[in-house]
Amino acid sequence: QVQLVESGGASVQPGQSLRLSCVVSGLTRSPKSMGWYRQTTGKEREGVAAIDEDDDISYADSVKGRFTISTDKAKNILYLEMNSLKPEDSAMYYCATQVRARMSAYQALKAPAIMDYWGKGTLVTISS
Repeated sequence: QVQLVESGGASVQPGQSLRLSCVVSGLTRSPKSMGWYRQTTGKEREGVAAIDEDDDISYADSVKGRFTISTDKAKNILYLEMNSLKPEDSAMYYCATQVRARMSAYQALKAPAIMDYWGKGTLVTISS
């Protein structure tokens, strides 16, 4: 059974940093792409950062220069380092992976519906 378990969400003040982790287990094939997505009430889920099997990375414009996605392939962990957090970064953050077909990081970022497996999310709240 494939499981993705996110952690690291918290309530912090603007300007502070957080690191999200996503532990992946149960995969029988190597992921073609992985990503972080976020969603707030009443809005569609949006891509935040994604990485493909060639280690190419794509970021949403709103987080470029502040967020960094990385992987520990040996441990099957996906990370999202988030710096200079803003109130508008508040959301439920999800990790996801796609194993069926080759996909660029940009495609994974822009089309969350094509990801195969999802975690249940971790909540990030930025407020003063």
